[in-house]
Amino acid sequence: MEVIDMKKEAMEVLLNRRAIRKFKNDPIPAEILDAVLEAGTFAPTGSGKQSPVILVLQDEEKVNKAKALNAKVMGTDRDPYYGAPVILLVLATERAVNEEIAILDAAAVTTNLLNAAYAAGLGSCWIHRCKEMFAMEEGKALLKEWGIEENLRGVCSIALGYADCDHPVPIPRKENYIIKL
Repeated sequence: MEVIDMKKEAMEVLLNRRAIRKFKNDPIPAEILDAVLEAGTFAPTGSGKQSPVILVLQDEEKVNKAKALNAKVMGTDRDPYYGAPVILLVLATERAVNEEIAILDAAAVTTNLLNAAYAAGLGSCWIHRCKEMFAMEEGKALLKEWGIEENLRGVCSIALGYADCDHPVPIPRKENYIIKL
């Protein structure tokens, strides 16, 4: 297994990754996308069950369907994925120890994907409403259209691509974030 040289130290990634909310339409090279996705698969999961599933939407028609569904949940017609050319949907399965752990597993996978994206020079943004998207009949129909089992539940989604904006400056950390006892 060859790892792409991401040229970032782990702490630099963890301290400097930020949400990007404006993307170029440039495609992501397969080797970069594959490295980000692989990092997602190495996230910790309850009892090592590797329960989440990552759906990768790159095809414009599929991306647009996901955008429309998320926007419907939001009650707007604006693009909830900020023009990102790739959308990652992290779904929970019944393989998890229980429902709560399924959600935590998916969140861990999402965090790995976000950090790996930054390390690879990509921008990303964690987008909510994935649960609602795939609880709706339209979302269930979309999964069926894509050949995906209906018993998967949406947990997280990620807008992914090359940033078309300056890198956001971090806000100061809140007081009492850490309490040492």
